[in-house]
Amino acid sequence: MVPARAASPANQHFATCPLCEAACGIAVTTRDGVITDIRGDTDDPASRGHICPKAVALKDLHEDPDRLRQPVKRVGGEWVQISWREAIDLTVRGIQGVQRRHGSDALAVYLGNPTVHSLGAMLFAPAFSKSLRTKNRYSATSVDQLPHHLAALFSFGHPLLIPVPDLDHTDCWIIFGANPAVSNGSLMTAPDVVKRLKAIRARGGEVIVIDPRRTETAELASAHHFIRPGTDGLALMAMLNVIFTENLVKLGRVADFIDGLDALREACAPFTPARVSAATGLPADTIRALARKLATTERAVAYGRIGVSTQEFGALSCWLINALNIVTGHLDVPGGAMFTLPAVDLLRGGGMYGGSGRFGRWKSRVRGLPEFAGELPVAALAEEMETPGEGQVRGLVTHAGNPVLSAPNGARLEGALSNLEFFVAIDFYINATTRHAHVILPPTAGLERDHYDLVFHTLAIRNTAKWSPAVMAAAPGARHDWQILSELIMRLSRGGPLTRVKAWGVSMLVNLLGVRGMLKRALAGSRYGAQVAFDALQGAPHGVDLGALTSVLPQRLRTANKRIALAPDLMLADVPRLAALLERPAAGADELVLIGRRDLRSNNSWMANSERLVRGKQRCALIIHPDDAASRGLVDGAMARVQSRVGGIEVEVAVSDAVMAGVVCLPHGWGHDREGVRLRIARAHGGASHNDLTDDQRVDALSGNAAFSGTAVRVQLVAE
Repeated sequence: MVPARAASPANQHFATCPLCEAACGIAVTTRDGVITDIRGDTDDPASRGHICPKAVALKDLHEDPDRLRQPVKRVGGEWVQISWREAIDLTVRGIQGVQRRHGSDALAVYLGNPTVHSLGAMLFAPAFSKSLRTKNRYSATSVDQLPHHLAALFSFGHPLLIPVPDLDHTDCWIIFGANPAVSNGSLMTAPDVVKRLKAIRARGGEVIVIDPRRTETAELASAHHFIRPGTDGLALMAMLNVIFTENLVKLGRVADFIDGLDALREACAPFTPARVSAATGLPADTIRALARKLATTERAVAYGRIGVSTQEFGALSCWLINALNIVTGHLDVPGGAMFTLPAVDLLRGGGMYGGSGRFGRWKSRVRGLPEFAGELPVAALAEEMETPGEGQVRGLVTHAGNPVLSAPNGARLEGALSNLEFFVAIDFYINATTRHAHVILPPTAGLERDHYDLVFHTLAIRNTAKWSPAVMAAAPGARHDWQILSELIMRLSRGGPLTRVKAWGVSMLVNLLGVRGMLKRALAGSRYGAQVAFDALQGAPHGVDLGALTSVLPQRLRTANKRIALAPDLMLADVPRLAALLERPAAGADELVLIGRRDLRSNNSWMANSERLVRGKQRCALIIHPDDAASRGLVDGAMARVQSRVGGIEVEVAVSDAVMAGVVCLPHGWGHDREGVRLRIARAHGGASHNDLTDDQRVDALSGNAAFSGTAVRVQLVAE
């Protein structure tokens, strides 16, 4: 009888979850190269054991049989596996061919959201984009947070100087258009927000939510107030009006280095609470009470996110939230809106935004939307592909992006993709977008990569640093995203012999150092010295706690005069457009407005191929108010036809007073049942795409960011 083989010992690895902005610490147990358990790391100084269901699904992502592990090319309607050498050769020939025939700007590049969660991509994707020498550069920034960056740039001097709420010390948190109980913070790395939110209330503080939906955060808050989508700017102006008229201004420690107080006072004067009440749906007394609460609470902070930034007045609203925190004395003080001091400081080297950021250096060819930090708004991408003439986009490179499901008017973009001369995707899924590619180059997945969060340490509510070596070994022959990008940079280099030699030299240096070597060099110059040296982080698998946020102004400012611009000319010039909203005619009786939402078990469009994340009740449902449902003959579970200017979908209805009357709410990131998508679980739970309804012509006129929130729709019962 052959004795049973003894089980191999289990190994435990500590890492950072690379899926969302919370950057939670995880403890991954493996045995014989197989993941057997994923749970929260109780010793991580930031997340303290918290994780969400997505982190557990990292096992599903790692083992997913639908994930590409070798390059493929499309031959007719089939995908054929090819070698890396052939794939890179095809990519180089395809890119160079498009640009040789039609010019540099005929090629576009799009960087998706997962780019920012990969250390290798963060180090090399911006350089790769620049190496293509095209003005048609796009990213998920302009369907998400571009207005926040613009407000930071013009008030504080750098796009990444975005103040974050000091949640662990505040006594009043006023939230506009955000649902951090589900997101765990956004542009605010704050793992386990629910626990922190409850702690605010436990110490006698208040959490107040202003949102068109009674969100999961609102259910935990002290108070919730409905507001009509897209009118946050009016409410914020009215709050400022109250603060000025009632002499509640208190600049505090920033008083000596601030400009524009009188200009702001003048700008908000016409926006009285009584005047904006009807348009916003907020009673005038509620607006006054909110302003007084923020102004008179010693430790308080206002915060806004997706509902604020993805609307027609996104940049103005983000600026006004900063202005509220400034004039009430809550900027750069404990319990207010504060700035981080990360170990790797992207403000010092320019980081992902190349210097201090630029705006409006050029405009899109067709509609004239403004450039920001070298990128154009993605709302312009489809029309740039469709419109003939010099500079027409005829080729595309995507990195970790699915704009068919994430950009406005996805159906139009999808049609434009099918007509491209060449499309290469750096991605490990054949999804709604990449199914149109000619070549797909699949990088390794999150647990197979070394990781350090460059951006999210910069937006965290506590200063920490953490190095996470790869948990799982990459398959033989697999390539990391930085290796793919590095080779493409080298192969695509143009110019004389000197240029090519330089490209070879850079490539050799990169491959010699790798991401570890480059990070080691960055940490060597850190303000924290030996505490965050690479060797020290290697010896601290749970991360290093660098302390609570502290006051850092004016030293941290990047404006030329080291002063805060409270009322930038760019913002003031856009105020008349906001004022015109007060005169806008009311919507028709049969018209509703659409807003989005997210779910704790979803991650934009790309984690739906995990069975554990999609099972259970239907989550891609249209929430509609009981009064609006009754007038249309809709009941819970019925199918409705939703129609906008650009398209229509059919979707299941959920009747609930969690949305205000006149508003319907649909999650984004669904719509996986398109022909050719190679994601078996996601296709079986396809749902309907929110962005088959949103309009690529609706943007924030100031920033060019997509204006998803407030899309006009008509809803009717689908007959049996």
